Amino acid sequence: MTKDFVSSSGTDGSETKQPVDKPSTLLLNAADDVLIALRPIAKGELLRDGIVARDDVPAGHKIARRALVKGDAIKRYNSLIGAASVDIEAGAHIHLHNLEMLDFARDYAFCSDVRPTPVAAEKRTFQGIVREDGRVATRNYIGVISSVNCSATVARMVADHFRGRLDDYPNVDGVVSLTHKRGCGLDAKVEGVEALRRCIAGYAAHPNFAQVIVIGLGCEIGDLTGVLGGASGDTLVIQQSGGTAATVRAGIARVEAALERANNVQRVPVPVSELKVALQCGGSDGYSGVSVNAALGVAVDLLIAQGATAILSETTECYGAEHVLTRRAISKEVGEKLVSCVKWWEAFAARNGLVINNNPSPGNKAGGLTTIFEKSLGSIAKGGTTNLMAVYNYAERVTERGLVFMDAPAFDPVGATAQVAGGATVMCFTTGRGSAFGCKPTPSLKLASNSELFRRMPDDMDINCGTVLDGDETVEAAGARIFEEIIRTASGHRTCSERLGYGDEEFAPWDMGAML
Repeated sequence: MTKDFVSSSGTDGSETKQPVDKPSTLLLNAADDVLIALRPIAKGELLRDGIVARDDVPAGHKIARRALVKGDAIKRYNSLIGAASVDIEAGAHIHLHNLEMLDFARDYAFCSDVRPTPVAAEKRTFQGIVREDGRVATRNYIGVISSVNCSATVARMVADHFRGRLDDYPNVDGVVSLTHKRGCGLDAKVEGVEALRRCIAGYAAHPNFAQVIVIGLGCEIGDLTGVLGGASGDTLVIQQSGGTAATVRAGIARVEAALERANNVQRVPVPVSELKVALQCGGSDGYSGVSVNAALGVAVDLLIAQGATAILSETTECYGAEHVLTRRAISKEVGEKLVSCVKWWEAFAARNGLVINNNPSPGNKAGGLTTIFEKSLGSIAKGGTTNLMAVYNYAERVTERGLVFMDAPAFDPVGATAQVAGGATVMCFTTGRGSAFGCKPTPSLKLASNSELFRRMPDDMDINCGTVLDGDETVEAAGARIFEEIIRTASGHRTCSERLGYGDEEFAPWDMGAML
């Protein structure tokens, strides 16, 4: 990091710049063409290496390190993020007005960066719940899931009955209803329908549920056994149970019958290797890839050294950076499966008239992110540095240990739903702009990229990684702190989103199929 400079008057009346202690800009790699503003920069400020700011630059945004001519490639993280769309002076603000996408051929170099996976010298444990069949849970909910939107209200009525009525069951975290907007025509062999089936089956089999009741209407195509995909689950059908009121009474009775057994659990020491940690991000800013995602990557490496699993996702947010992961793929087959996911998204975008580079949201762009390449390079930092062991389709059950990838859109609730369906028992959710999210039955830790966000949204943020930008902590130290917080959360400590009550509304299976 370099130092700030402030104005002062010289003996001849001229204005000079004097350094102060706090850094003003960050250089991520010596080969980069840009600096990152660590605070708002005023036009005329003297920056590192004699560079003078040519514009007012918001915090988190990019500043040119050298003069660039139209068409020049621009690098951040020592990787291509786009090209100059006009001539750019050294010290100028670089963003949407002068940086554009540049199509380039990625060198996938399959498996070229595969390395032995580190093994931790000290094996760690957390206080987990071990189910009768050996599955390991971090939470203890009872779930009421609607198989079709027509049964959503009944599912919600059943769960709502138990609000404020669980004092006698202190080991039960809650009764949660998970509803959605789809579910009819379930015999269709289209991707969206199969994704919904996998989501319902994955939640029904999730270890964080002591009991699941799946409620259907009765006239939808496909019975509940097919929807559950082989997972065990208690089922109710409204048209066969006497209608709405009768089904609500029956659902309440089944939950009441399950409460005593669900409450009869205790937490015991379980190896950290039993954890499956979902990696998500939302509301990213220009700092996300520098501080919070990099720190989470360190934590992921520590988890994997313990034998745990980390699930990276959001395929459209690895677009343009997927070659970083293919080089770490444990086999060419794994790498090629990731590439095939990316190609599917290219074709999907083309046939629907979409542009993948539209992915950075208005908030992302306001925070300093310009192209999807730039966003992707920061996003995949969450995955750390170890080998990519497997690639899964949306909401598939995750069985491989180590770092894995799950194909999913970048919209947070939709991607998170897939990861939870795949078996994630803890989620780490990074944000730079601020995000409001939870994902019952899996606890979600919120990690802030900057200290200003952590101060502004204290009830929503669990961990501040702005300490890295402030110069108070290294990325490695922040990652070690995240690792310890994951263990504490898995052991039962409630996250901010849990205390606020998030998670009932965020069950969002991916709707990508046809509807008749």
